[in-house]
Amino acid sequence: MIPARRTTAAAAATVVLATAGTLLTAAPASAATTCASPVFKRQFFANTAFSGTPKKTDCDTAIDSNWGTNAPAAGLPKDNFGVRWTLTRDFGSGGPFTLSASGLDGIRVYLDGTRKIDLWKNTSTTVAKTVNVTIPAGSHTLRVDYVNWTGSAKVDFGYGPRTSATVDTVRPLAPTGPSVSYDPATGKAKLTWSRNKEMDLAGYRVHRRLKGASFGSTPLATTTSTTYTDSTLPVTGATYYYEVRAYDKAGNESTGTTDQAVTTADRVAPATPTITKATGEVTPTGGSGGLEVGWGKVADAVKYRVFRAATSGGTYTEIGSTDQLSLLDTSAVKGVVYYYRVSSVDAAGNESARSVTQYGRIWDNDPPALVTGLDVTPTEYGFRLEWDKSAATDLKYYTVHWGELYGDEGEQVCWGSLVDYVSPGDTSYDYTTLPDGDEVCFFVDAVDDQGNSAIKWSDDPVQAVRVTELDMTPSVPTPEGSPVHLTADANDDTAVLTWNSVADATGYQVYRWNPDTKAYEELTTTTGTSYVDTGAGAGTTRHYWVSALYADGTESAPGGDWAVTAPANP
Repeated sequence: MIPARRTTAAAAATVVLATAGTLLTAAPASAATTCASPVFKRQFFANTAFSGTPKKTDCDTAIDSNWGTNAPAAGLPKDNFGVRWTLTRDFGSGGPFTLSASGLDGIRVYLDGTRKIDLWKNTSTTVAKTVNVTIPAGSHTLRVDYVNWTGSAKVDFGYGPRTSATVDTVRPLAPTGPSVSYDPATGKAKLTWSRNKEMDLAGYRVHRRLKGASFGSTPLATTTSTTYTDSTLPVTGATYYYEVRAYDKAGNESTGTTDQAVTTADRVAPATPTITKATGEVTPTGGSGGLEVGWGKVADAVKYRVFRAATSGGTYTEIGSTDQLSLLDTSAVKGVVYYYRVSSVDAAGNESARSVTQYGRIWDNDPPALVTGLDVTPTEYGFRLEWDKSAATDLKYYTVHWGELYGDEGEQVCWGSLVDYVSPGDTSYDYTTLPDGDEVCFFVDAVDDQGNSAIKWSDDPVQAVRVTELDMTPSVPTPEGSPVHLTADANDDTAVLTWNSVADATGYQVYRWNPDTKAYEELTTTTGTSYVDTGAGAGTTRHYWVSALYADGTESAPGGDWAVTAPANP
């Protein structure tokens, strides 16, 4: 309660003002008293009818006075006086309220001029009453009249919302005056709004959504203030919307404010590109447009920067930028390997990390000429191949192909398979095989350092050499059913023989075929299961037998095999 204040002589005196020749008389200062809501305006009357001019007017924060048997203010009697409190305030969304009054003597409570409590009688004991009312949304006026006829004087009045969820189902009003400001330097957004008028307000819920999305049920923040700073905004250049909802102590929530938009600063780099190609070609005339570097599209990228180095771990220098998905490196030289990396840049200038290194070079698609002068000579070890040296300066190797003939006579085709690679400085090759009189075919291809094949890219038919092997097959066949399983392998100009151990054998007899005598001749007798024939000779085919020897002087049927020794190096 704000006590009655003493009125000074200066304040009570009549003030005379001269205005345009007219005398104006000002009322006492107390008559112009205004009290800011929700403070009550209090008026003291020297009667119980509240008639005439109040003896005193002031402001009272709460109605809770006990004057006993004294006068309530200077200049008023201690009996038969009246005090009136009035208040007009905004109740927001309104809702269920409780009005409570008690005192000695008479008390009346009005809401918008309608009496809600009537305790109007002279009493020597305290009277009290509480009522529940529903106050509509908006501004309403409370008035409390109190009179004291005789005896002690006291009065108490209070009002407040009922906040039980079972009683209060009225939603608060949506907050008003929302605004938002954004600081691109800090990436923070500050929201402000006007305070709600509801007396049962519990606080505010701030919601945020990405453009194109909906507000979720979970708020970004809850506060009792009328401002909130969001420091969690992603700095991606996206637009976000805010709304604020009020909620009361019963759990009722208002609708949201109008959406407040913020477009954030973009500090997020786009994704790193992936290089998909780094290739170039030389035309048949020897010209080249350059080496083309290509990559996959990156979302949000407005351009791409291309870097080149001479080695994978070297210094990368920018050679250009483009808004396309490829760039032609016109300074690239044929046959030189270059290493490239690419980055993407968005509209805000954010640049991605550089891509994984990809190397490339300008490829020469001009193949060597077909091999000429191929001559194939049958030998005791297989065949000797010789051909003309290729004129290609970028020759990487020759490939030797062996095959068989298919088709009718005069229209036969050589179906060959790769058997070996020959260095570009050589023009001959020894092909070792078992010479047993078959008719076969050979051809030789030339391949350059770009992998271009003379045969693959030639429009002319490839000429294969048709040739018949020597027949080195012994005229004496190897018997079947031998307990000895012989394996013969060539090692340069020697033959290495190995076989299994035969039960009850006391030794083994080794034979070699002599084409001159046309007979298998004894080489050696051994108790072991291997033998190295150092007299096999280079560049020939040798056939062998091995038989098991027994204690009774008998000998098993022989097991046979052959070995082809390589020709001697020239």
